[in-house]
Amino acid sequence: MRKLLLIFMVGLFSLSYSQKVPTALKTGFSKEALKQKLEDEEGKTITIQEILDQHKGKVLVIDFWAGWCRDCLQALPKAEILEKNNPNVNFVFLSLERSKEGFDKSLVRFNMKEKDNYWFASGWKNDFNNYVDLNWIPRYMIIDQKSSIAKYYAISPEDPEIQQTIDNLLK
Repeated sequence: MRKLLLIFMVGLFSLSYSQKVPTALKTGFSKEALKQKLEDEEGKTITIQEILDQHKGKVLVIDFWAGWCRDCLQALPKAEILEKNNPNVNFVFLSLERSKEGFDKSLVRFNMKEKDNYWFASGWKNDFNNYVDLNWIPRYMIIDQKSSIAKYYAISPEDPEIQQTIDNLLK
């Protein structure tokens, strides 16, 4: 009986903390979300809109991650494979580290320095993350050549819909 109760409690706990699929899959961004500020490695401020503008005309994969996130670290090698298999696609990594020091350390520790990296200095709860219903990481979004959301929600770089969406956009 005790084992059964323990299994039930662990299952209930897991369900309450698992990633929840958003009810509405958005195809665009709000004005507030686009104004959200991030910082690059040098501490320079940039908005989501500016990031999208830099990649306009290209397919863009946004990877939300953090060095403290075990699931993110397990996904990194798979994300690298996705990146290598799609040389005509741009990748941007949005970090949810808790500090600038943590962001800098994670970039070095996980060989991310050569990638397009930004972090939310404002923390997890901000206009962009709230708008995209970010409730867990890792999370992946695909943005089309016109800066619209082509794939709103994926939790693994191995999600077949990611490659399918990329392939459809590159046709």
